[in-house]
Amino acid sequence: MLRFFLSTLGGLFSLMTLGLMGIALALGAIFWVYGRDLPSHASLAQYTPPTISRIYSVEGKIIDEFAQERRLFVPAEDIPDLVKQAFISAEDKNFYSHKGYDTRGILSAAYEAIKSRGQNVRGASTITQQVMKNFLLSGDRRVERKIKEIILATRLEESLSKDKILELYLNEIFLGQNSYGVAAAAQTYFNKTLSELAPHEAATLASLPKAPSDYHPVRRKERLTQRRNFVLKEMMENGYISRAVYEAERAAPLRTVQNNDFESYKLALPPRDYFTDEIRRQLSQDFGEEEFFSGGMSVRATIDPEMQKIAAQALRQQLEQYDRARGVWRGAGKSIPVEKLGSEESWRAALAETKVARDIEFKNTWYPAVVLEVGDNDARIGIESVPDDEDGHWIPAKDVQWARKQLVDGKLGRKARVAGDLLDVGDVVHVRRMTADADGSFIRWTLRQVPEVQGGFMAMDVNNGRVIAMQGGFSYQNSVFNRATQARRQPGSSFKPFVYASALDSGYSPATIVVDAPIEIDTPQGVWRPKNASNKFYGPAPLRTGIERSRNLMTIRLAQEVGMEVVAAYAERFGVYDRMGQFLANALGSEETTLFKMVSAYAMFANGGEQVEPTLVDRVQDRYGHTVYRHDNRNCTDCGDSAIPRNASPTITSDRKRVMNAVTAYQLTSMMQGVVQRGTASKAVNLPVPVAGKTGTTNDAKDVWFIGFTSNIVAGCYIGYDTPRSLGRGASGGGMCGPVFQRFMSKAITKYGGGKFRVPEECEFIKIDRLSGARLSDDASGPGVVAECFREGEEPIFGITFDGGFAMGANLPLFEEVEQSGRQVTTSTGKKAVVGPKANFGTLSSGGLY
Repeated sequence: MLRFFLSTLGGLFSLMTLGLMGIALALGAIFWVYGRDLPSHASLAQYTPPTISRIYSVEGKIIDEFAQERRLFVPAEDIPDLVKQAFISAEDKNFYSHKGYDTRGILSAAYEAIKSRGQNVRGASTITQQVMKNFLLSGDRRVERKIKEIILATRLEESLSKDKILELYLNEIFLGQNSYGVAAAAQTYFNKTLSELAPHEAATLASLPKAPSDYHPVRRKERLTQRRNFVLKEMMENGYISRAVYEAERAAPLRTVQNNDFESYKLALPPRDYFTDEIRRQLSQDFGEEEFFSGGMSVRATIDPEMQKIAAQALRQQLEQYDRARGVWRGAGKSIPVEKLGSEESWRAALAETKVARDIEFKNTWYPAVVLEVGDNDARIGIESVPDDEDGHWIPAKDVQWARKQLVDGKLGRKARVAGDLLDVGDVVHVRRMTADADGSFIRWTLRQVPEVQGGFMAMDVNNGRVIAMQGGFSYQNSVFNRATQARRQPGSSFKPFVYASALDSGYSPATIVVDAPIEIDTPQGVWRPKNASNKFYGPAPLRTGIERSRNLMTIRLAQEVGMEVVAAYAERFGVYDRMGQFLANALGSEETTLFKMVSAYAMFANGGEQVEPTLVDRVQDRYGHTVYRHDNRNCTDCGDSAIPRNASPTITSDRKRVMNAVTAYQLTSMMQGVVQRGTASKAVNLPVPVAGKTGTTNDAKDVWFIGFTSNIVAGCYIGYDTPRSLGRGASGGGMCGPVFQRFMSKAITKYGGGKFRVPEECEFIKIDRLSGARLSDDASGPGVVAECFREGEEPIFGITFDGGFAMGANLPLFEEVEQSGRQVTTSTGKKAVVGPKANFGTLSSGGLY
């Protein structure tokens, strides 16, 4: 009997041993099969997660940020222990003791699943396994994925430290509200840094990885609170916090940004504008979109926030002034169904979802509003972010009597007399407070609309190319199209300085006489008859008068004399065009370019003829703080020399290329000073420092321009409809863009200063009559006398007149003509060149611009 019992026991033992060996072999086979062809985990040691790229102003303040996944990377050593302990307690309390997987946890989860017959299936993944799932595997809930997860987790534990694994996990996980990683989530939910979090706030974040949408702080507030309290209890049981702390933190209310308990971090950021969006566009092109949006770049922008605000105000004032003068009411083009206006809660929710501009600050903040009621005279409105008072908010009849309503068929209704002539119930509009100039006291709410006419403005430092302000339209949120950099428009007469520059560098002088007389040119499209803005002809006049009074016919004759290939080469050298068409009409600015290029080119006039590269960015650093781009490449040869006297400055050397002779640059600048002092911009621009510039108005006034500069700052403006059409009779560059320049520069010179333009040593001054070009005596004086700069050693010839080879108008007297076969001149570089009638009429575009 005993022998039988022992034999049976031995058989059972052998069977169990064989069974265990079989299970072990089976498990080994399974892990061998699934362990093949797994993705490599070695790359995780060098893994750099996608991180926010941030843009900073010159004061070091964050002004914008860009990210596909909003993540702020924090190294393990900078993550507070409290945060680590909260997540370990919530997700993997044995994290520091297991080898990548938790056998006890797996068995416990399996037991619960069997016990509940599959109704209570919970994960048993360790933090290491979750890292593997997030980085290298899919998120499906199959057994195969679990096996692969365990295998990779085991391998990862052998190659990385626990802190490094935890760093990967805490920076990678999605925690809802477009927040990836604990640092971004702390900012999103509490507007705090990790070091500022209280235990109950750390526990709240640790409650979210399971399913952020199921623990929403507003919709699922009670459920999130329960989960938070569970995590706090686990932290206590694990010895991370005391019972007293647990009791106090458990009793704390759940307070979040989403419940309006804290201000959102977004409030500290100004609304996105044209400047930062242009940086995004340019850096995405230079570094690649993927790198910019995920590379954690720190970008130091050149923007001056104070001047940017002034630029926006200056342009907006002109655009709205023009729009109000037209007297056409278009509104915001949006409406809310009447059935949603029954309660304040309902209309506020509907208005919040309506896409209209919310970034307009001009003579007080512009608010979106909805028309709730239209009375016999006035209209009652509900205003976003403004509480209703006892009597409600109203638009009075006198506020609408400036406009006619634009009807559906495009026609205009009668002149409004009461609010109901413009407004219907449910209309979404913009309103702002009208306040008294004297004390800022409230007068009434007034209707506003985003103008249909648009424009662009830009200002930059003439010496280093740093763009300090850029406004690409009335409102970025209304239209993200940047009219300063993206809109290609005809510059009109603002292009003429490049024609005159090519002439001055080719041997002509400001006193050179050119004929202002009618011209007819046969083209394949018909006879082209360019004309002056005044429709008059003025006969012979010096170059100075031609540019001051913006004479078209003089410019065409000069371009024909110099040769359009020379003019085109100058325009390309200054960056106005990449490849300019050599047609005479282009001498009047008929070929399209951008405001960005034109302002950049004018900077080279202002700085004495040196090439300057415009930039919106001073420096770009990668996520590690290494500088990957720096705009200013000048060298400071003795910045480290402590012996430099306090009243002296270090020596800074520059290798900037010269694009124009310094004398030519000064001559042109002096001539453009005349534009401001007595020419086409004299009525609009009046500054206490020397200023030069040029107006531009295209055919039918479809585009109007003014670009001007002081010794330090160059700024330019254009205004026009996005789909070009006439701005109306009387519209001009001086009249519309001149005031924008004046408003901006009157503030800019108080900050950046301005002085006399630097006179080159090679200049010799001779007094001439600015109207006739005749030489005057050194003691001559009077309004018609100007001291003109001539090149040192040059003996100017007075009295010779150039007509470009065109036939003379019959209504003009005859005078001395120059030989038309061309003539040899000495250029600004000392070389000999032949100038004369070289231009090819080709296929002319619009032409006749002024």
